[in-house]
Amino acid sequence: MDILITGLLLGGTYALIAMGLNLQYGVARIMNLANGELLVAGGFGAFFFYTSGQVSPFLTIFLVAPAAFGVSWVIYRIMLRPLVNRAKSRGQLETDSILATFGLSFVGVGLMLAAFGGDYFNYSYLARPITLAGDTFALNRVASFLAAVVICGLLYLWLNRTRAGLSIRAIAVSPDSARLVGIDVPRMAAIAFALGGAVTAVGGALISTYLTLDASAGVIFTLKALIIVIMGGVGDVRGTIVAALFLGVVETLVASLIDPGLTLAAAYALFILVLLFRPQGLFGKTPT
Repeated sequence: MDILITGLLLGGTYALIAMGLNLQYGVARIMNLANGELLVAGGFGAFFFYTSGQVSPFLTIFLVAPAAFGVSWVIYRIMLRPLVNRAKSRGQLETDSILATFGLSFVGVGLMLAAFGGDYFNYSYLARPITLAGDTFALNRVASFLAAVVICGLLYLWLNRTRAGLSIRAIAVSPDSARLVGIDVPRMAAIAFALGGAVTAVGGALISTYLTLDASAGVIFTLKALIIVIMGGVGDVRGTIVAALFLGVVETLVASLIDPGLTLAAAYALFILVLLFRPQGLFGKTPT
């Protein structure tokens, strides 16, 4: 039972991180390989405010989110929108965005190294035990999970119950059809990309309460977010949440029963199995 709960706690935060990439890839059609660097930047922000002013990371997210939204908006409008305009097909856009954001990830790592150095960073916040179902867990993990659940729930409701959210979902299904019903596709795609960046940075702030990070750690989280998005189905919020929880449980099982060093290998093995047997994702429909 403790392995299952620990896995779900980890998977809840994974869901928040992957939700950001899903918005960027599923709606804006940008495969953002710099996604993890924004996560680390969010963690750095939480670390800085807590160590310098004892500001709770759960309050810091209200500073991190708008800052990440603004940065992501500028990146999309200046760097990525020209790629969208010139792309003659979705395949070309994916190739161009992969190359562009791959370079952007190195820029992000370099800026964080210059600002914070290359040392690992962590801090002690809510680092005390709490008992759940007869087992002991770290309070910071539980609190981060609950925060992630609330944010994912609000995002899900926004996407399904508001006009703007429904417009974003329409673009994810068919940009051409969305244009026919009067949706401003370029504007909404920019909003989706920026919102994805904000959600990712918030995930970084939450995960920094119990994980040690450094400037180059972003690539691992980018890869895990990509695995979750593909496994859950591109553009499918429900699939992203389920896949993230499943990945968290699998990693915890491997770390607890086999070897902690094999968790990333287990994630890749799961990814390969999904590509081989369920490429459309957990809830996707088989092409006819």
